[in-house]
Amino acid sequence: MVVKRAEPRSHWLLLLLGAFSLAAMLLLDGFARGVVGEAPRTDPPPRPPAPAEVTSGGPVVSLDGDRPRSLRMPTRTIALTFDDGPDPRWTPKLLDLLRRHNARATFFATGTHIAQHPELTRRILREGHEIGSHTYTHIDMATAPAWRNRLELDLTQRALAGTAGVHTRLLRMPYSSRPDGLTDPEWRAARQAGTAGYVVVLTDRDTEDWARPGAEKIVERSLAAERRGEGAIVMLHDSGGDRTPTVAAVEQVLRRLSPQGYRFTTVTEALRLPRAEASASLTDRMIGKTLVAAQRTGGRLTRWLQIAFVLVGVLCALRLVVLLVCAHVHMRRVRRRRRVFPATMPPVSVVVPAYNEEAGIAATVRSLLDNDYPGPVEVVVVDDGSSDRTAEIVESLALPGVRLVRKPNGGKPSALNAGIAAARAEILVLVDGDTVFQRDTLRNLVFPLRDPEVGAVSGNAKVANRRGVLGRWQHIEYVIGFNLDRRMFDVFRCMPTIPGAIGAFRRRALVSVGGVHDDTLAEDTDLTMALGRAGWRVVYEENALAWTEAPASLRQLWRQRYRWCYGTVQAMWKHRGAVLERGRAGRYGRRSLTYLTVFQVILPLLAPAVDLFALYGVVFMDPTAPALMWLAFTAVQVAAGGYALWLDGERIGPLWTLPLQQIVYRQLLYLVVIQSLVTAMLGVRLRWQVIRRTGTFSDVPGTPSELPAR
Repeated sequence: MVVKRAEPRSHWLLLLLGAFSLAAMLLLDGFARGVVGEAPRTDPPPRPPAPAEVTSGGPVVSLDGDRPRSLRMPTRTIALTFDDGPDPRWTPKLLDLLRRHNARATFFATGTHIAQHPELTRRILREGHEIGSHTYTHIDMATAPAWRNRLELDLTQRALAGTAGVHTRLLRMPYSSRPDGLTDPEWRAARQAGTAGYVVVLTDRDTEDWARPGAEKIVERSLAAERRGEGAIVMLHDSGGDRTPTVAAVEQVLRRLSPQGYRFTTVTEALRLPRAEASASLTDRMIGKTLVAAQRTGGRLTRWLQIAFVLVGVLCALRLVVLLVCAHVHMRRVRRRRRVFPATMPPVSVVVPAYNEEAGIAATVRSLLDNDYPGPVEVVVVDDGSSDRTAEIVESLALPGVRLVRKPNGGKPSALNAGIAAARAEILVLVDGDTVFQRDTLRNLVFPLRDPEVGAVSGNAKVANRRGVLGRWQHIEYVIGFNLDRRMFDVFRCMPTIPGAIGAFRRRALVSVGGVHDDTLAEDTDLTMALGRAGWRVVYEENALAWTEAPASLRQLWRQRYRWCYGTVQAMWKHRGAVLERGRAGRYGRRSLTYLTVFQVILPLLAPAVDLFALYGVVFMDPTAPALMWLAFTAVQVAAGGYALWLDGERIGPLWTLPLQQIVYRQLLYLVVIQSLVTAMLGVRLRWQVIRRTGTFSDVPGTPSELPAR
């Protein structure tokens, strides 16, 4: 209730930086997941062939001069080439096999696999083999735009520099094969690469092992010109699926041709070209290391988010089941008890702390006096140094049973304590200055205090200004979220919060915990937790209705929830010792604080990342699963919302806004939690913030017929 506020600016920078980093890593991982391995093109359109001098030439094409030069392998010289790797399962098997036969080969690796398996990349080079580029994500260079091809080749070079400190001069375009099958679009892509300094490597013998024809067929295609003793570049694959036939076929080829004097070596060595690898600059190495680290982190993040996605879904489902079961139990328990109100009930003092509440204070006071409570009722309005006409309006009402206490501005806890000290009754009802009671609210609210174990009662707060989408969203949240939660808390005897809008207390219970404290921004949560730790039972009374004015704008909503969340975190930290206490206090602490930690701290922290991952799944993975999960979750939420509205006697019409609430309003509240935690970690103390009232009750005297229909 203090107007000034200290709000850190650096937390916004941290939030934006975190969101940008998370999105960037997921985008990089999604881009890297474009690696699909060798596969046939789907119904390729007719394309004209490349120039005859290329299609009739050798499989190695150098484009460093005015005219392309084609090179062929020398006789009895085989260059085994492996595409799509490195792969953590199959590449080591092939490397072991080549080492046993003292053979060397050329590996055309994808940049994303190079980044994922840097140790295999280094081993390939360490054992005398060479590496060529196969683009970063196995893109079809013939159909991709020129800028995408440049990006793919550049990223692959960065990955090589980051993992092995080298660049490569060799390129095999994905989906390419023999020179006589080269189309004009492929030739244009090859020329583009040639101008960048690449030597394009095609093949003499395409084994098509990606189609898994079996080891015998792979051997047959590899040895097509065995009798003539020709040299050849043989295309194979070390990634993209089960390569057992490939490994077996390579061993047969090595055993069969080595005794005949065939030499198995790299492409550049066979053709006496400069070595494929060249040392990368320090700058390129540092950039490459950053790229590799980002991609590997993105991959790990994706795996963790997959786990989190499932875990959050399971926890939310379990929570919903528990809430509905407890709501049913609470309903049956309450309705099974016969409610017989005595002819007289103990005196009640209603304390109303007010700071700049001129818009609705008159309606609040009138509704408190217009009651059917069978006992004396006094209303104590504490004007906490208001700068508007709050005090004058209360005085002008001149209503019997209403007392006005003026004090300098000191905050809501100070105002509450002043009102409690001035009140005369043993039963105290604490009410916000923007709240309207129904005629039977006081009677229903105080009735549970007949049980001597009950130290406080939480009422049922309702949103009065529920017109418009924002109002409906808050109305749904109050009914589905807050009130379903309170039914569960009542069943498990672990109520963490009595809302400031409506709560009844024994004076003895308040005295036992030292009154209302001002060391948190959620004085209602702090007070309720203190009562629970002191052994008092706190119950929920669904029939004690209070109509409150909710924020009418997103800015006001953000400020309110920011304070609520920050204060709740403060209260949880203040009462963290309850988890280790014994008896009732320990049971209360373990139940209440564990629930709040999981569902009001941890899950909101994970939720934005999980939502982002769901979007990632729709874009980069099979969209069916995340879409179905979201639809199922929303359907269950709608069903649960309908049940909650029915329990509260509300109409189900506002439920049509619930699906939109899941993708707009819910994310807003998650960001509030994140901002609150960042503020707390930065050690900045947030001050009270005033919510500007719009005067929802300014013309409402408080009769039930004039309140929102249920």
